[in-house]
Amino acid sequence: MSPSLSSGTDFEHMFDLAPTSLWLEDFSALKRLFDAWRAEGVTDLREHLAQDPARVRQCIACYKVLQVNQRTLELFAASSQTELMENLDKVFRGDMQTQVAHELSQLWTGSPEFSNQTVNYALDGRRLDVKIRARILPGHEATWSRVLVSLDDVTSQVRSAHQLQRSERYARDLFEHSPVSLWVEDFSAVKRLMDEVRAQGIQDFKTFIKVHPEFVSRCMQEIRVIDVNQMTLQMFGAVSKDELLNNIGRVFRGEMHDSFAEQLQDLWDGKMFQQREVVNYALSGEPVYIHMQFSVLEDHQEHWGLVLLSLVDITARKKAEAYLEYLGKHDVLTQLRNRTFYVEELNRITRKGPWPLSVITIDLNGLKVINDEHGHAAGDTLLRRVGEVLTKAVEPSVCAARIGGDEFTVLLPGMDERGAQAVQDRIVSMVEINNQFYPGQPLSLAIGLACCTSGDQVEATLHRADQAMYAEKQRYYHERGLERRRMG
Repeated sequence: MSPSLSSGTDFEHMFDLAPTSLWLEDFSALKRLFDAWRAEGVTDLREHLAQDPARVRQCIACYKVLQVNQRTLELFAASSQTELMENLDKVFRGDMQTQVAHELSQLWTGSPEFSNQTVNYALDGRRLDVKIRARILPGHEATWSRVLVSLDDVTSQVRSAHQLQRSERYARDLFEHSPVSLWVEDFSAVKRLMDEVRAQGIQDFKTFIKVHPEFVSRCMQEIRVIDVNQMTLQMFGAVSKDELLNNIGRVFRGEMHDSFAEQLQDLWDGKMFQQREVVNYALSGEPVYIHMQFSVLEDHQEHWGLVLLSLVDITARKKAEAYLEYLGKHDVLTQLRNRTFYVEELNRITRKGPWPLSVITIDLNGLKVINDEHGHAAGDTLLRRVGEVLTKAVEPSVCAARIGGDEFTVLLPGMDERGAQAVQDRIVSMVEINNQFYPGQPLSLAIGLACCTSGDQVEATLHRADQAMYAEKQRYYHERGLERRRMG
């Protein structure tokens, strides 16, 4: 032994001036308590302590503090060892009792030392998170009468860890409960594929993906979805994240191929933030119209390893826009095209064809008297039935329009008079069928037909069709002995 450490005084100085909190304690009472419990047949100390919490307090009461150093007094805000000893009940309380079982178990199993992280309290009320290391000193293993305990104050580290946990939990809650759909994705494999294309000397990426559409599909398959939030599950009708991610091919399909090609083009051009409207699909198969914002996070722009997507469901807005567009081009009552659409379509055909153009003009017979005698609701029913007839009789691409109160026109571009006559025959046939389904007031139409081969003949053709329709209407009234002005 070094002469400088030969005296007890030197050891006392080392103990007192150590920069770590040191406690010299006597655990002999704890040893006797353990021996008594073993004699009673206790084998599992943790279970024994759990059965009665008072037993933990009994163990703590067995600790006898013999001496502490100066650092301990500073740490626990004690002016003297006497003050600290008289207030140990304020030091060892609260959270400590729930954690002390761990160190007791180490001693119970025969270990001469133990370590633990627990909580003590300073005399000024501060909560101290401490890391404990204890060792039964050599020569005292049989009695545990001398145990050296060191405490490291880890309060700041624990607080930092708790703060980090709170921040992470806050960020997780923001992600999980965001009112918009959020996706965290890994695009690094996509980046590697695009780098390989660049390495091949490709400069015109737009042409490349047109020639090689399979490259776009492969890139879609290489996207790795890391996480999605709760709104995403709700938006796409999934009960769990696993269900959604295992069916991702049902979500991204159809029109998404073209949208993703545009997304790849933007990435090729260095646009790390993008936004566009796209169409995805819910697991039910229903389309979901989406406003998407895509961002490669700043610290990951070298490899695209972390990408954040936010999706806002704009399906309702799209449906409203579609309905407004529909109203702008359709007659609400009959569901046929309206006069505005008819005029636009007629002007387009007049300029560009195709030729020949056949026109069928139609007038509903007897509407006025129905309105006068049975009310406008009955008249509206007849008008709706005209819409049903024309919808069934002509192809969806054909412009069948209500252009006035009881006036209708069918435009048949690219169809000669013979073909138009066949359409007229179908209309007449559908009227007969319709009347079978609506007993009571029969539906009666006056129909005229004309055909032309160039734009300068369109106006005259419309006039001829009208004249033919009016002639039919006159025959209708003449055969029934009715005055046309009264019947409408």
